[in-house]
Amino acid sequence: MRITNKIMQRNSLSNINSNKELQDMLTTQMSTQKKINRASDDPVIAIRALRLRSNVTEVTQYYSKNIPDADSWLQVTEDALKNTSTIVTKMIEQATRGSNGDLTSDDRKIIIEQLKALGDEVYKTGDASYAGRYVFTGYRTDTSLSFQEPSKNVTYQLTEQLDRTAIDTFTYVDSSKINGWTASNFDDASISDANESHIQTSQCYRLRLAYSDVDQKPDGSSGVLDSLGSITYTDNVGVTHTINTPSISYTDDATGNEVTVGVTKSGLSTDPTMYQVGDNEINLITDTGELIIGKDLYAKLMSTKDDPTTAGVSEGEIKVNYSKTNFTADDLRPEHYYACRATEWNTDAAGNNVLPVYKEIMYNEDYLKGIVDKQSIEYDVGFNQTIRVNSTADESYNLGIGREVDDLVAALQKVQNLEDIKTGIEKKISQTTNDADLEILNNQLVAATKALDYEKNVCQKRFEKGITSFQKYLDDTSLAITNVGTRSSKLELIKGRMQNQKTTFETLKSENEDIDITEVAIQLSSSEMTYQAALTATGKIIQNTLLNYI
Repeated sequence: MRITNKIMQRNSLSNINSNKELQDMLTTQMSTQKKINRASDDPVIAIRALRLRSNVTEVTQYYSKNIPDADSWLQVTEDALKNTSTIVTKMIEQATRGSNGDLTSDDRKIIIEQLKALGDEVYKTGDASYAGRYVFTGYRTDTSLSFQEPSKNVTYQLTEQLDRTAIDTFTYVDSSKINGWTASNFDDASISDANESHIQTSQCYRLRLAYSDVDQKPDGSSGVLDSLGSITYTDNVGVTHTINTPSISYTDDATGNEVTVGVTKSGLSTDPTMYQVGDNEINLITDTGELIIGKDLYAKLMSTKDDPTTAGVSEGEIKVNYSKTNFTADDLRPEHYYACRATEWNTDAAGNNVLPVYKEIMYNEDYLKGIVDKQSIEYDVGFNQTIRVNSTADESYNLGIGREVDDLVAALQKVQNLEDIKTGIEKKISQTTNDADLEILNNQLVAATKALDYEKNVCQKRFEKGITSFQKYLDDTSLAITNVGTRSSKLELIKGRMQNQKTTFETLKSENEDIDITEVAIQLSSSEMTYQAALTATGKIIQNTLLNYI
């Protein structure tokens, strides 16, 4: 084959250009530190790069954002629960002190103040929030656990779903005959004949509602009412509703039928007749939120029991229906606990609630069907792996905590009041010389002493029971803390695994895409030397033609 100068020129230029292309590729790799710049450079590396980059992005989202966010949420929850545990522990300490039968008047005042302060504080911790979201309110993260200010224009119609364990017994001491005693009215006809025979005790059966100061009617009325009727109205979408007076519904064990018993009468706890109830009747004490139950009805309620063979039906359930309008700041919101209808009323110029209603919202209606949505909030913290970050209010912020405090404070206050009455009578006796007046005062003193002894005994038993109740609430809170701690530990393990996976994927991504700088630098230097040598050799070759050999 004859090789001409033209062929040599073309081959030399082609080889020099190939060397220059290699030099350009190596220079680009050095500047970008990547093996390829276009998918066409190496499709295999390009496809693998897309997959690895997707993995790195996803694991970075888990490791750098989701896991820290979940960890912060759990930390806020755990701190709030630990504070609650501390508060309930202090309640147990005060209840233990209060169960001492040898308390002085100053001791009782201190315990009352301590319990009130602890009762005010316990639910405030439940309003803990993270990044503007309340952590104990399930999916309603924009709604606080408790009312932030008093509410008087929204009526909640509640259905408490309880069982027979919610009913307790207590001894009621009727000391009303001397409760109105003062140094100036001791000889008034209403109390002048007071003696120990007027101090009576009776056993009462009680179902304590979740709230005090409850309504007899849904228009905001409370206390002693003239009417026990119901109210019917049409809401803003044209649906007619009837709100009845408070009632208890239960399944009769003998017939299997649901029975509803309405309230017989309502009144205040200062009225001793409210604790006197017919055998099949219920009295509502509106200020304390208690239903006093007759003995025959009590027996029927205590005979209710669930049939384990009927799935989805709770024959042992006792439903208590009532309404409440007047809420104070720090009262827990019913929508976080019960099936309830919130009716927001229009108000007149005087601020009174009037028909028609402004709007209505039904909460947790499925609760009435036995369907309870746990409202768990979960974070994606790994590949196909989630973790629950929230704890719901029912796990630790039971309404019974505050109600138990109310009971203990009321019991101590009754003892304190009777002790003040007794002290006042003794002081009056020391200042009185009239025999007739002394006889009245001595009879009153005997009555006050008897009532005081009874109330001290009742108070001591209530505090002993309070210790048990608070201990149960403390156990619930400890369990909630343990659950949060378990989730935190699990999250820590996931975090470690995500860190390892992040390192692995980043290493694989680097090995797939990134160049070996040393190797490329050597190749580039070699390419440059080859290029210069090729230029020199080509220059010498092209200088010679066929004429040089003739």
